[in-house]
Amino acid sequence: MQVRSISESEKDIFNSVVTHPLQSYDWGEFKKATGQKIERIGIFDNEKLVNAFQVSFHKIPVIGRTAGYIPKGCMPDADQLTALKEAARKNKAVFIKLEPDIAAAAEISENILKSKKDFLLQNKAVNGKNLFTKFNFHLDLTPGIDDIFSNLKSKTRYNVRLAMKKGVQVVEDTSEKGMETYIRLMQETTSRQKFFSHTPQYYRTMWETIGRKENSMMHIFHAMYNDQSLTSWIIFLFNGKLYYPYGASSDAFREVMASNLMMWDMIKYGHENKCVCFDLWGSLGKNPDIKDPWYGFHHFKEGYNPALMENIGTYDLVYNKFLYKSFNAADKLRWFLLRTFHR
Repeated sequence: MQVRSISESEKDIFNSVVTHPLQSYDWGEFKKATGQKIERIGIFDNEKLVNAFQVSFHKIPVIGRTAGYIPKGCMPDADQLTALKEAARKNKAVFIKLEPDIAAAAEISENILKSKKDFLLQNKAVNGKNLFTKFNFHLDLTPGIDDIFSNLKSKTRYNVRLAMKKGVQVVEDTSEKGMETYIRLMQETTSRQKFFSHTPQYYRTMWETIGRKENSMMHIFHAMYNDQSLTSWIIFLFNGKLYYPYGASSDAFREVMASNLMMWDMIKYGHENKCVCFDLWGSLGKNPDIKDPWYGFHHFKEGYNPALMENIGTYDLVYNKFLYKSFNAADKLRWFLLRTFHR
């Protein structure tokens, strides 16, 4: 096996072996445009690329160091951990955060994931602060579309049919205008729900570097009613899977159930594009607290009867223990101040 950096000429084969849109070459270019440094590392067998991962390095203010992050990358082996150590040294990283794209059905996850968790812990990784939720929902798109619809919860089927009856229509508009509509609805959503979101410039840069390209993995959809966009979603279609990372909605005409039809039309879109799975990008887990501020999102997704999955979790490969402790303390203070100010 050979482990080395990926060149721009190897973009297509890189995309063919990574398993998640956040590991895609285009996502790395987007993160570069936001000011992060990107390292792409490939694992070759007889000059054939068999695996790869992408690390983003984020500057830590004041101390002149960085923090690395590999969202939804491959499960590393010993050789890849060695390559990460060299990348950390080269980029003066205090630590590299790993969130491997490894999950199992929640009811059997403990036995399936244990050996992989043990491997990381035995190789000097520590449990880290998660950026992705511990649990997720996956919807199987391989059955016939009528079978998928009949498998929805009865209330969800009713809401989808109601939206159709009311005349809600879902349209794609992956354009600069479509992104501006999404941004407007996201600002309305964050104000109403009181949670944090990315800045408008973050989404504009995403569209400039990913969305405007021909055959982009990114698609923007709007659920329309009375010529008004009530719901707007950004969807990723990547390597035979559909992903729902970003959604926003208006508080107007909630009775027409636009979001329910949006989800159903995205299921049909994934099915039409031969996707095997729809990744719904997060869940509260096995016994959700109805008082949790995210319970509404969890309950909405649950209505489509997806499988509850448990992710392997978040692990930090620490290269400077003292600065790592200082970083975590500063991060806790930062979030305390943000939440206090936000309230």
